[in-house]
Amino acid sequence: MLGSSLSQLMSSSSSPHVQDQEVLPRPQTAFQLLVTCADLISQSDYSAAKRLLSILFSDSSPYGDSVERLVYQFVRALSLRLNRHGIPTSTAPVPGTVFSVVNRSIVSTCPPCGTNNKMLSCYDSDQETLRSCYLSLNQITPFIRFSHLTANQAILEAIRGGQQAIHIIDFDIMHGVQWPPLMQALADRSTNTLHPPPMLRITGTGHDLNILHRTGDRLLKFAQSLGLRFQFHPLLLLDNDLTSLALHLPSAITLLPDEALAVNCVLYLHRFLKDDSRELLLFLHKIKALNPTVVTVAEREANHNQPLFLQRFLEALDHYKALFDSLEATLPPNSRERLAVEQIWFGREIMDIVAAEGEGRRERHQKFETWEMMLKSVGFNKVPLSPFALAQAKLLLRLHYPSEGYQLQILRNSFFLGWQNHSLFSISSWH
Repeated sequence: MLGSSLSQLMSSSSSPHVQDQEVLPRPQTAFQLLVTCADLISQSDYSAAKRLLSILFSDSSPYGDSVERLVYQFVRALSLRLNRHGIPTSTAPVPGTVFSVVNRSIVSTCPPCGTNNKMLSCYDSDQETLRSCYLSLNQITPFIRFSHLTANQAILEAIRGGQQAIHIIDFDIMHGVQWPPLMQALADRSTNTLHPPPMLRITGTGHDLNILHRTGDRLLKFAQSLGLRFQFHPLLLLDNDLTSLALHLPSAITLLPDEALAVNCVLYLHRFLKDDSRELLLFLHKIKALNPTVVTVAEREANHNQPLFLQRFLEALDHYKALFDSLEATLPPNSRERLAVEQIWFGREIMDIVAAEGEGRRERHQKFETWEMMLKSVGFNKVPLSPFALAQAKLLLRLHYPSEGYQLQILRNSFFLGWQNHSLFSISSWH
C-alpha cells in the first residue's frame, strides 16, 4: 500500500489545493490522493499533480491487490490527461499502444500514431486482442451473460410460439455470442408445441465486414445443427455518425410481412451520448417507427457523461472500484484473464473517461433514469421482466459466479446487477 512518502508529499506540497486535504484522516488513502490529484488537474495546478502522480505510480501495480491495480489504471489515465495539456510524464502510456498480457508483462502491439486522441482510438486497432478480452470478460464476469440471458428471455416472451418469422436487429453484434442460446430455446420450444420453429433472421451491425461475415457463418452453422431456418444480414457502419444511421435506418432494414421484429441494444446506446441528446432521440424515433414487438436495452449503471472533469472522475472511480473489487473476490491472484480484462478492456474505458474530451470521448454512460426518460419521451412503454427471467438470472449467478457479493435487484420493472450495494448494470424491455 501507499507508504510514508505520500504523507510527506501531502504535508510538504506548496499547492493550496493539496494543503486543503489536510482535514482528511492521515495517512491519506490511495483514493483520496487520486481525487486530490484530479482536483489539482481540474485547477490547472499541473506541476503539483505531476509530483503526486509519480509517487502514486511508484506505489501502485497492475499485479497487486484491487486497490493497487485500480490506482495503477487511474494514474495512467491522469498522466495521459496531463500529456494532453503539454505536461509530459513518465507514467503515461506510450501513444498508440495496445497492451497485451504475455507472461505477466506488457508489450506494444500497435505502432505509435502521434496524438493522445489517436492513442485512445488506436486501442480498437488490434481486433484480435480486443476479441480475446471480450470473450474473457464474458467468462469471468456475469455482466454480459446476464444482459444477454435477460434480453433473450424478454424477446422469447414478447414473441410467442406460432410466429412464422422473427427478425432481430442487433446493434453491434460483435461475435454473436448472445444468439446461440436463443436459437436453442426456439428449437426447444417448437418440439413442445405443434408449431414448427420460426424462420429467424438477424441483421447485425458492426465496423468490420470480415468480423460480421465470420459471425454470420458461425451462427448459420449453429442454426443448421438445430434444424432452424436462418439468414444473417451484415450491416456495415463506417463510423459513429448516428444521424446518418438514423436517416438511412428504414432503407437499410428490410422487413418482411408477418415478421415479428426485435431490436437489441445491449451496451450500445451510450456510445452516441453527447453534450445534447438530439441525435440519439432521432435514432430512437426511427427505431420506434419500425414498430418493433420488443426493444431490449442494457447499459452501465454509471454517470460518465458529466461535462465537468472532476465530477466525471469521481463517478468513474466509484464505478470501477466496485468492478475491480468483484474481480478481486471471485478470481485467483494470478489470473491472466483478469489481468487482460483490467488492463485492456477496463483500462481502455478508464483512459477514455478520464483523459479524453469533446468529440473524442466515447464512454459516456448514463444511469437508468436517463434512459427511462429518453425512451418514454419517444413513445416507448416499459415491458416488465418476468419472474422466470428473474429466476433464470439468479440461477446464472448461483451456478457460474457463486459469490455472495453479486446482487440482483428489481426496480421499476427492470433488473439491476451489481456488486455489494453498488448497482453496475441495468437491463430493461420496451415496446
